[in-house]
Amino acid sequence: MPESAPEQMRPILVEAAQVVDAEQIAAIYNYYVANTVITFEEQPVTEIEMAGRISDVAALGLPWLVARSAGEPGSEQSVGMILGYAYATRWKQRVAYRYSVEITVYVHRDWHGQGLGRVLYTHLFERLQAAGVHAAVGGIALPNAASVALHESMGMTQIACFREIGFKAGRWLDVGYWQKVF
Repeated sequence: MPESAPEQMRPILVEAAQVVDAEQIAAIYNYYVANTVITFEEQPVTEIEMAGRISDVAALGLPWLVARSAGEPGSEQSVGMILGYAYATRWKQRVAYRYSVEITVYVHRDWHGQGLGRVLYTHLFERLQAAGVHAAVGGIALPNAASVALHESMGMTQIACFREIGFKAGRWLDVGYWQKVF
């Protein structure tokens, strides 16, 4: 377990996502689609759609990571259960942006506040740096104090805020962008 993980965190494994993980990843994501304004998608994502997204990221040579439960002797925790995920996609299509990515992290709703987002981002950033990525950008639907705190704890700084750029759940929403230059 990385040194940055809190002591109360149960054992986890961070590894590359596989297409077979799509069902669990979609379940984590669809909670946010249905119950929050964190994502601007309004319809649940199918397992097939999620599998396609995982494949698309892999085809770009970018990381999509999952954090899995490693389990503990005598625990009720399911070994292999996906607890969260993080990935990077191209920031923009133009060639001049080839060293920049947009990053995303989602944590299972039962795992909030345990440092899992930080663990996932730590692993993601290591892989991005090794791949020669120069800048990472993350968008946050605002307000979202927990996500802002996570991104800033990872050394990211706010670079933009688009006012009332999205409309979901009957209201206009702002989106802030945080950036880290490696």
